[in-house]
Amino acid sequence: MKFDTVIIGGGLSGLICGIRLSQQGQRCVIISSGQSALHFSSGSFDLLNVLPDGTEVSNPLASIDELIRQAPEHPYAKLGKDKFLDMAFTAEQFFKGVNISLKGNAKQNHYRVTPMGLLKPTWLSTQGFASSNINESLPWKKVAIFNLIGFLDFYPQFIADEFLKLGTESDIHLFDLPDIEHLRRNPSELRSTNIARVLDKKISELAEILNAKSNGCDAIIFPACIGLESDALHKLEEAVEKPIFLIPTMPPSIVGIHTQQYLHDYFLKLGGVYMLGDSVKKADIEGNKVVRLYSYNHGDIPFTGKDVVLATGSYFSQGLIATSDRIYEPVFNLDVSYAPDRKEWYNTKIFESQGYQKFGVKTDRSFRGLLQGQAIDNLYVSGAILEGFNPIKEGCGAGVSILSALAIAESILSK
Repeated sequence: MKFDTVIIGGGLSGLICGIRLSQQGQRCVIISSGQSALHFSSGSFDLLNVLPDGTEVSNPLASIDELIRQAPEHPYAKLGKDKFLDMAFTAEQFFKGVNISLKGNAKQNHYRVTPMGLLKPTWLSTQGFASSNINESLPWKKVAIFNLIGFLDFYPQFIADEFLKLGTESDIHLFDLPDIEHLRRNPSELRSTNIARVLDKKISELAEILNAKSNGCDAIIFPACIGLESDALHKLEEAVEKPIFLIPTMPPSIVGIHTQQYLHDYFLKLGGVYMLGDSVKKADIEGNKVVRLYSYNHGDIPFTGKDVVLATGSYFSQGLIATSDRIYEPVFNLDVSYAPDRKEWYNTKIFESQGYQKFGVKTDRSFRGLLQGQAIDNLYVSGAILEGFNPIKEGCGAGVSILSALAIAESILSK
């Protein structure tokens, strides 16, 4: 099976790279083992929230010089300042080009509301999600917070308490719909995805409840459990008298699943091939190039491509495998940076920076994977599997996935 580029991994980084290449006429295949981390998304993409030394970042573009100084192996450092600035702008234009409506820009972080009601800095947020331009107040004096009776993945009282600290009062309203009753037979079924499948079809009933109980409020706060497979949220907004703002729930994430499916469908419309439920098990490397890839589902029938992009993610998706004494990359056995002393892998203080989060595949400045210290000419590495950054503490996980994918696509196209 011959392609221009073979992409291993169907998460955010793999999909963006595949779409970008397909937009320029490349024939691409994405080989995906299954669920990606997008299914746990908050609805926002972080670019850079904190420097490695703990300094908070308000303007990611203005902080890049200091980041490069502190973390020379960071993926952004490998991009370099000029490329980082260019790719950040390119990313914003990319999402506009594929009709994903996002709020924000790389010159100034804004603040999204977390599931616990806290304000967290971020780069881009899905339109319709609760956010503020500053971290000291919210844009409403009073809100009505709604939750479905028995839905335990959303916390109205916690949210109301945090809102009050920021000067916003809240009325909490619990509601019910008869069509939800069948989900209550098993508590594990009362999850955001299952609720969304019901609410998406009950817009008029839901709108009546929201209108009746939101008098005297500036806005409605609603859990992000609507709009899974349709434009239900848009229809609800049209039917309700007050503006509606969503707050992400605990996973699974409706907005994450929707984004994953949207990018997947967009890739297919461009002519891409998406092979779900398959994994690459080995590769043939000849003359410092990957010449053939073999997957579990296709046996002895190889995939071939001029270029290969490895975007398999980190430990969560088994892009990296950790044993008792080492961490390795399972497809190509690429060089991986990790501390030889296992005690350096973790910190007993759970909320502190964990060493393992910075471990990852070594690459050159163009994100070509290293094998025994030598860059493989046509093998690029993208996203969470890369070395040198802490996606959680630095608030840069999505940014690394997006910017590395676009930079790699540009390198491939420049050939």
